[in-house]
Amino acid sequence: MHIRTLGRHFRESIKSLGRNGWMTFASVSAVTVTLLLVGVFFVIMMNINNITSNIEKDVEIRVHIDQAATKQDQEAIGKKIEKIPEVDKVRFSPKEEELTNLIKNLGEDGEVYKPFEQDNPLMDVYVVKTKTPQDVIKVAKQIEAYEYVQSVKYGQGYVEKLFHFVDITRNIGIALIVGLLFTAMFLISNTIKITIVARRKEIEIMRLVGATNSFIRWPFFLEGLWLGVLGAIIPIILISTAYYNLYEYVTPKISIKFVELLKFSPFVYQISGILILLGGLIGVWGSLMSVRKFLKV
Repeated sequence: MHIRTLGRHFRESIKSLGRNGWMTFASVSAVTVTLLLVGVFFVIMMNINNITSNIEKDVEIRVHIDQAATKQDQEAIGKKIEKIPEVDKVRFSPKEEELTNLIKNLGEDGEVYKPFEQDNPLMDVYVVKTKTPQDVIKVAKQIEAYEYVQSVKYGQGYVEKLFHFVDITRNIGIALIVGLLFTAMFLISNTIKITIVARRKEIEIMRLVGATNSFIRWPFFLEGLWLGVLGAIIPIILISTAYYNLYEYVTPKISIKFVELLKFSPFVYQISGILILLGGLIGVWGSLMSVRKFLKV
C-alpha cells in the first residue's frame, strides 16, 4: 500500500466520523459505558490480587530449635533447610532476638518479660521463606521430621484457609473479567455493526466500481480504531481521577502493612493502556466483522 493511499484512508476515516455524527456518538457512547465498567472492575480485581499477594508473601515458617541442640546441631539444621529445593531464604534468629521482638511487639504489656532477659526461656528460631507461598505446608512437614526440631509453626489451619480463599477469589475474578470482556465485545461490536449497516450502500457501490476488498476495509478498519480509542478517553479520565482521590484518602488511614492500594503511578497508566488497547481492538474487530458481510455483491 502506498503512503498516499494510506493517507487517503486516514482522511476518509476521520471525515466519516463527522459525516455520521449520531452513529459515531452512539458507538463511542457504547464503548465508553462498557470500558468504564471493565476499567472499574480491573481496578478492583488488581487491588484485591495485590492485597492477597502481600498476605501470601507474609506467610513464613518458624522452626523452633530444641534447647538441647549444640551450635553444631543448629548449623546442621540450617544447612539441611537451605538444601530444600522449595526454600528461598533462611534466617537464624537467636533466642535473645526473639525475646527482644516479643517485648517490642507487646508494647507496654511486654515490660513483664524484661526480667527474663538474664534467664531467657525462649528457643532459637530459623525463619524460613519458600519460593512460592503454596510450598509452605510441604516444607514445614519436611522440616518437622528433623532431629532437634522442637516445633514448626506456619499458621497451621489458617494458612490452608487463606490459600483456599485466595484461589477462589482469583478464579472468580478471572471468570468475571473474561465474561465482562466478552459482553463488552458483543455490545460494542453490535453498535459498530449498526453504523456499518447504515452505510451498506456505500460499500456496495465501491465494490461495484472496482474497489478491492482491502481498499474498502482500510477506512472502516481505521474508523473502528478511532471509535474504540475515543470511547476509552472518558473512562480513563474518570477512573484516573476517582482512583487518585481514593488513593490519597485511604492510604493514610491504612495501618496494616499488607493491606495497601496499588500506587497511583504506574498503576493508572497501566490501566489506561489496557483500556485504549481494548477499545481499539474491539472497535477494529467490530468494524471488520461487519464490513466483511457486505464485500460480496
